[in-house]
This record gives sequence, structure tokens and C-alpha cells, in this order.
Amino acid sequence: MTPGFPPEHLSHLLERTALVVSQSGEIIREHDLLPRRIRHKASPKDLVTETDIAVELFLREHLGALVPEAGFLGEEGSSGLGLDGLAWVVDPVDGTTNFAHGVPFVATSVALCLDGAPLIGVVNLPLLGELYSAGLGLGSFCNAQPIHVSDTATLLEALVATGFPYRIEEHQGTILRQLALAMPATQGVRRAGAAALDLAFVACGRYDGFFEFALNPWDTAAGVLLIQEAGGRVGRIAADVPYRLGDPDILVSNAQLESALRALLTQACAPAAEA
Repeated sequence: MTPGFPPEHLSHLLERTALVVSQSGEIIREHDLLPRRIRHKASPKDLVTETDIAVELFLREHLGALVPEAGFLGEEGSSGLGLDGLAWVVDPVDGTTNFAHGVPFVATSVALCLDGAPLIGVVNLPLLGELYSAGLGLGSFCNAQPIHVSDTATLLEALVATGFPYRIEEHQGTILRQLALAMPATQGVRRAGAAALDLAFVACGRYDGFFEFALNPWDTAAGVLLIQEAGGRVGRIAADVPYRLGDPDILVSNAQLESALRALLTQACAPAAEA
């Protein structure tokens, strides 16, 4: 039993949260029909639109009404708030660059976490018509139907995904080496540009694995719970250790591929590769 959240309470809270996140998707769909108003954050590649702000404000208000005692850690605000205690961890528009260019690979990611551990998670793909949800011990769902990770057993049969951080220059060498290893060793490598979408696609079995550097807690909080509750594995790239929100890298997969995928990617991170 989750402290303070018996299963029936958690299930009810997940339903109400999914409804709020679904409603926030209407903002994205409406704004998708309008001209974009874009500004830059820390770098020319790090964009924010008025849609990001509008969705986060909506979620802050309505999620706050669901669990008033919870903090709120959102990508567009709440700087300095950590993961201690009970907190909503929110990315209002994951895939802002996609949205700015009219590409529909856009997600809203919402998780309620206790000391950095997700209790419930919702990933909404409003332009694709899919809403993913999971609760600790409750399973994972897409549009209310149960989902499970794939049963792909070999890398050569696996379709994997990755992403590129905004500060790609800090990881460029390792990323290029990983791609050079992964492309011939797998059935294919995909890059959608929205980590929450990638994680949801692993949870439902479309992708067999995903790896990336430099993701933030709001990118992964909901998605890692989706994968865990769908029977998948969530860890780190270079070592067989649990992933914690805010860690510098993430590796997720089904149970059969975890070791092989980590062994492949670790070759690109080895000290000898840096010489």
C-alpha cells in the first residue's frame, strides 16, 4: 500500500488526474490551429510558446485542487522546488520544437510523486488522440485499455528510440558513437523529439527500448511509471542501477533486452572510446 494513498484512493485520483490532463489537451488542439508565438529560453534551440504557459497554468490550478497539499514542479515555473515530499511534476508541452513547426509529436506529462517516486502518471498525446495512464500497483493503460511492453527478445529485431538534448555539444561524441553502434545492431533507431511520447511508446510495445542523456524530472516522471507498470525495466545507461528522477541518463526497455541494450550502449561510454 502506498503511504497515505490506499489503492482505491489512488485509482480514483488517477481517473481525476487523467480527466484534467485530457482537458488541458484542448488548449493544445486549439492553439495548433493558430499562428505560433515563440520565444527562446536559455539557448536558440530551447523554445517556449504561449501554449506551454497556458497549459501549465491550467494544470497548476486544476491539479492543485485535486491534491492541495502537493507542491508543483513544472518546466515553465517553480524553479528551485525539489522532489522532496508530495509534488506534481509536470511538462505541459513536451516536444515544443515539434509543436512550433507543426509536427504532431507533442505530449503533456503529469506525475504525482512522493519523495521523487511516481505514484500516478499520465502522458497525453493530444494531437494523436492517445492518453496513457498508470498508477503504482494499478497497471498501465492507453485510452483506458491495458498495455504491456513488447516481448522482443533480440536486438536485431528491436526498434529503439533516442533523443538529443538541447545542449547536444556536451554529449555529441557519445551520442554519435551510440548511434553508430545501435543502427546496425537493431532493426532501427527512431527520434521523435518528445521523451514522454518515447516512453509511452515503450510502455505500449511500439518501441522495444529508449535511451537519452540530460533529461529533466518532468520529462520522465510519468513515463517511467508507465513502463514499470507495463512490465518494463527502467535504469541507467552505463551501470545496472535504478534510475531516479534527475539522473543524467536513462535506459528503458522490455525485460528481455535490458542487458543486451545496456552492453551495446556502454561501449560508447567506455573510457577507451574517449581517446
